[in-house]
Amino acid sequence: MNVTFVIPVFNERETLEPLAAGIAEHVAPYPYRLIFVDDGSTDGSDATLRALRDADSSVEVIRLRGNFGKSAALAAGFARAGGDVVFTMDSDLQDDPREIPRFIEKLYEGYDVVCGWKAKRHDPAHKTVPSRIYNWFVAWLFSVPLHDVNCGFKLMRTEVVKKIQVYGEMHRLIPVLAHNLNYRITEIPVEHHRRRYGKSKYGMERFTRGAMDVLTMWFLTKYRHAPGHFFGKLGVLQKLFGLIILIAGIYVWRTTHPAVGAALFTAGLILASTGAITICIGLFAELMLRHFVRIDPALYVAEDSAQDAP
Repeated sequence: MNVTFVIPVFNERETLEPLAAGIAEHVAPYPYRLIFVDDGSTDGSDATLRALRDADSSVEVIRLRGNFGKSAALAAGFARAGGDVVFTMDSDLQDDPREIPRFIEKLYEGYDVVCGWKAKRHDPAHKTVPSRIYNWFVAWLFSVPLHDVNCGFKLMRTEVVKKIQVYGEMHRLIPVLAHNLNYRITEIPVEHHRRRYGKSKYGMERFTRGAMDVLTMWFLTKYRHAPGHFFGKLGVLQKLFGLIILIAGIYVWRTTHPAVGAALFTAGLILASTGAITICIGLFAELMLRHFVRIDPALYVAEDSAQDAP
């Protein structure tokens, strides 16, 4: 089995050499390729990466033109990945290379994606508490059987990384993307170390971005191929409530309070009109989808189907 590691790097100069050495030690005896993706580091990480590449032919370095974020770095690495399986892990040594054999053993049980689960995290409460809430909500919303969808320590069959699209903050939802395509996913508890060098690159604003990506993923999961269903339901509800308010406004206008009735009548008319607009948006979305988007059937086909054909 050929193993490819895709590791995003942003200002982690001190950890890169011990990380590469740890991977080389614990991935043996499997042949491997180590792809570091430098996401615009400014601390000299690029020089360290070039030295590692020059000293070891199994090391490859991709340097992005700036700091585009972890999803962009992973997407760049996935585009270059080959072999049978792909490992992702953070470059700060909080993910321990000694766990690598356990991931591989679990994959051999028949899974397509093995995720790490940081059951005991060595991070401050302002990171761990929102993360636990986020993980619980995502697992519940998408029916993903994981405690930690957000852990960067993952092992996936190469087929998986070639069929998913990672952008924005979607790297947090890789297990959801794989689960939506009916890949078999599982998790194993992993040891999480305290950060020894540098500082965390993530602030509170990441949770806002993460929440928006969850909303986007929910919409794409349920209505990707039929957006008219979403806008149609919403539009019908708007029109229904609008008509109820409109009728109530007419009644109040003619019986008790003309001013209040006029206000209700106007609000109902606006709501009913916007409902019609919402339905039209759904129809336009369906038209755009049918005319401009071509769904690749290979996205849903198992890799070994050709071998099963008569």
